[in-house]
Amino acid sequence: MKDLAIIGSGPGGYVAAIRAAQLGMAVSLIEESDTLGGICLNWGCIPSKALLRNAEVLRLVQEADRFGITTGEVRADFGAAIVRSREVVSKLVNGVAFLMRKNGVEVVHGRGRILSEQTIGIEPSGQTVAASQIIVATGARPKVLPGLVPDGRTVFTYREALEMRQLPSSCIIVGGGAIGAEFAYVYSSYGVGVTIVEALPRILPQEDEEVSKEVTRQFERRRIAIKAGSLIQRSERGGAGWRLHLESGETVEAEMVLTATGVQANLENVGLEEMGVVVEGGFIKVDPHLRTNVPGVFAIGDVIGAPLLAHAASAEGVIAVETAAGRDVAPLDKELVPRCTYCQPQVASTGLTEQQAKDRGYQVRTGKFPFSASGKAIAMGETAGFVKTVVDGATGRLLGTHAVGPEVTELLPEMVMAAWSGVRADQFEALVHAHPTLSEALKEAALAAEGAAIHI
Repeated sequence: MKDLAIIGSGPGGYVAAIRAAQLGMAVSLIEESDTLGGICLNWGCIPSKALLRNAEVLRLVQEADRFGITTGEVRADFGAAIVRSREVVSKLVNGVAFLMRKNGVEVVHGRGRILSEQTIGIEPSGQTVAASQIIVATGARPKVLPGLVPDGRTVFTYREALEMRQLPSSCIIVGGGAIGAEFAYVYSSYGVGVTIVEALPRILPQEDEEVSKEVTRQFERRRIAIKAGSLIQRSERGGAGWRLHLESGETVEAEMVLTATGVQANLENVGLEEMGVVVEGGFIKVDPHLRTNVPGVFAIGDVIGAPLLAHAASAEGVIAVETAAGRDVAPLDKELVPRCTYCQPQVASTGLTEQQAKDRGYQVRTGKFPFSASGKAIAMGETAGFVKTVVDGATGRLLGTHAVGPEVTELLPEMVMAAWSGVRADQFEALVHAHPTLSEALKEAALAAEGAAIHI
């Protein structure tokens, strides 16, 4: 009998397997598909970031004259970008497989179904895996909208879109969250006419309102049309390909529709109902240490709900394993899990938005530093955006950081650490940042909340 069996090899499952092996546990990792890494590595985070890099390079070449560089005619092959993205995926998938071998993790291919508290059946082989404890890490899949069923020809989710090698002339993206914003940037960079339809009042609705407004402004400058605050009343084939009738009375048409309206947990055929595992709101219910109501059964990642992020799943995997091993480990502070959107300008945030802080009764102070005042950003020719801090006026403690601009996803860890350790905004004055760097904007934004910013 194994000490631990994990169903699902995404960033939650495979990280949990490695940590368990490090703690001396005998581990089986069960994966339905032929490759390890889950949706994130195979059909999500990684291939999409490869495509975003292609789009960034294309934009830079197209704007090379700003830097005194003449390129002549620029031709872009989107099919080649897809090929490169698959090569990136292949390299990382092989890396995960190597890590399993290195750590002595048994990999079992097939669909895992819990038969008892210590037994998992594998389909279609019929074999069983016995383990003292079980982690469910089966992830989630894209939601399908009524009337817009993905067909891989004119209606896509991100899964089908990451294989599409021929771009349409126009595309409607339904959903203005991170996935929708990233695909909008990629497609528009390759000359596709893009319209984003978002039911909520603004795109990136989970972000600070000022950040959403800045992304909207930059997208509209790039001729990405945004229809926010309006539901789709009905959809029909017609016009260029699809015609969507909006609640606002507007009609939008395009050759292709990409739906990016969220995900639903993969709960089916896992044996949860038979085991009596509690499911609420479409996700497995767990306690702060990722335990379900059934002893010895844990759940992590997208299957337990927000935050639906790969790095959150990895952190949850470690917490679940440490708990299963009988160790004392702190639960995940979900509010401090960083959030990133990799369009251009990039978006990165952690902690409370200004409105969330006000709603909780804090005496809120905010500080903001624009990249138009950053020496490094000006030198890069990328001055759109800003860093914004949200501070508790009573204690000076950092409650949240929200950034939009060049490479801000790489700047965020400092602010996560600051919030996690209870750093006050005024303490940033003692932190020396290298000059010129984009990171100086973090210090300036923190000090701006205290009225002490230097360069603005």
